[in-house]
Formats: sequence, structure tokens, C-alpha cells
Amino acid sequence: MIGFLAFILFFIHDAPRASAFNPSTHPLTSQYSVKCRQHQPSVLFMGWGQDPIWTDATVVSNISCSPSGNFAQVVVDVSNDVMEGYRVPGQYVQLMKKSSDNEENKPIFLAIASPPPLESESETATCSMEFLIKKTDNNDWITSASESTEVSISQVLGSGFNIEEHFEGFQYDFPCQNILLFANGSGIAPLKAAVESQQLNLSSGRTARLYYGVTSLEDMPYADKFKEWEVKGVEVVPVVSRPEECGQEWMGRTGYVQNALEEDGVPIPRNTGALLCGVKGMTEAVKDLLTRAGVFEGRLLTNF
Repeated sequence: MIGFLAFILFFIHDAPRASAFNPSTHPLTSQYSVKCRQHQPSVLFMGWGQDPIWTDATVVSNISCSPSGNFAQVVVDVSNDVMEGYRVPGQYVQLMKKSSDNEENKPIFLAIASPPPLESESETATCSMEFLIKKTDNNDWITSASESTEVSISQVLGSGFNIEEHFEGFQYDFPCQNILLFANGSGIAPLKAAVESQQLNLSSGRTARLYYGVTSLEDMPYADKFKEWEVKGVEVVPVVSRPEECGQEWMGRTGYVQNALEEDGVPIPRNTGALLCGVKGMTEAVKDLLTRAGVFEGRLLTNF
């Protein structure tokens, strides 16, 4: 748990500015389809929580994912054994620079941004994983990695968002019919995985609304995905905390994610569930608002 908190703190590091980016000029992640490769586990690293078992992985794509250039979308080819462990949105891996002799490297914790493969496609699915990484001085080895760069990756870790157990059936007297999703910064990564999976079960008539907090439009990863997500049944509510830094006039919601939730309220709390990923202040404030509104605490799901 302590180790994984480093992943949450990672969201709030400052990052350098870079050149402008036009998402329409970049291919979607689905185009980076790489067939599974078999890798043998190599090194066992003793750390907090479950000990990672390291195998080789290869960077197959690395593009900017925000107009500011502060976020990198990295896709890596992983072994079949690693991919088989990915079953639930919200799970994560450890990624580490491949070590040379006498070199000690520290891993980073990354939630998987691509959806888990469908069970019906498990044998034919490509073995690639997508990650959204906010650039810092300490992760240049991966955020600037070129194609074919070899890295070390752990097995898939964590239980992810246990949607099936807490949102389905009558465990809390009422079935979950309304899903609220909350993220800020790179915390959008596991929620993207949830939205693009079929595990939210939106085809059953459920509603879904995503509150996504960023500092400015220039630091909003995946903005080019919003229309696609809305087609899937997810209403997207961007919330900008520093609208004065936007390169254009911002007419949408301002402040913080928890402010937007407080303004909107929760119409039917007993039928509502939530997925959350982001900085501690946001997640704690949102949880407090939801529980006081009457949402069952067991339906407030985080990925750690």
C-alpha cells in the first residue's frame, strides 16, 4: 500500500512545458497492435506488498497526450503471462528501466490505461498495454523512450475496481443504475480503461458521468476521446481549475472536481456507485460528499 501511494503522489509533480500538440495527427492506440511474445521471468524484487516478478517488455509507441506535452502516452508490448493477469480496470504494474551491470533502478507504479481484453478475445488479443505518464525529471527514461526500447515490467498487480461485486445484484438493497467517475490529472488512466471496457455494463440502461479535473485545457490528456466515450454512454464533465491559463476562453466548469459534484448533487444516491482515482484531497472530498448524500460506502471504489 505504501509503495502504491507513490503512484498517487506522482500525479501532482510539476512538469516542464513542451511544444503544442494536435491529437488528430496521431493514430489511436488500437493501431499499435503487437502479437504476444513469450518472456521468461528474470529477477524477483523484494518490496512493499506483493513482490514483483520482472519480465522484459518493449516500447512500441510513445506520443504526446496533451497540448502542453506534459503527458506521454506509452504503449508497450508485454508477454502473454503478464497480459493474462490483466482482468479488471484499475489494476496496475511496476515499470523499471532495464538494468545493466551494477546499476540499481527504482520502479514506477502505473495504472493500465488500456482496457483488459474480453474473455472471448483472450486467446486472440494482442499483448500490448497503454500507460499515461506525467513527465517529471525522474521518469525521462520512459517518457522519452524511443520505439524498441527494452524495459522491465512486473506482473499485473492490485484488485482494480471491483465493479462486478459492488455494482451488480442486490448486495446493497438496490442495483446500481448510476455510475459517477472522478479523476484528475493522470488519474484518468484507469478510468479510461473502465470506460473502454464493457465492465460498466452501460448497455443495461445505466447512466454514467465522468468528472475530470485538470489545471488547464493544455494539460488535458485524452480530450480527443471524449466524443467516443459519450457514444459509449458516458457524459464527460471537464473541470478546469485555472481557466486563466487556457489558451482560449473556457466556458465550461471551473474550480475542482468536488466543487462540480457539490453543485450537481447526487439525485438517487442509493442507486449510485463511483470510481475514483486522483490526488488524496480530491478523492477524500468526493467520498465525503457522496457518503453524506447517502451513497453506500462499499460502492465508492478506488484502484488502490
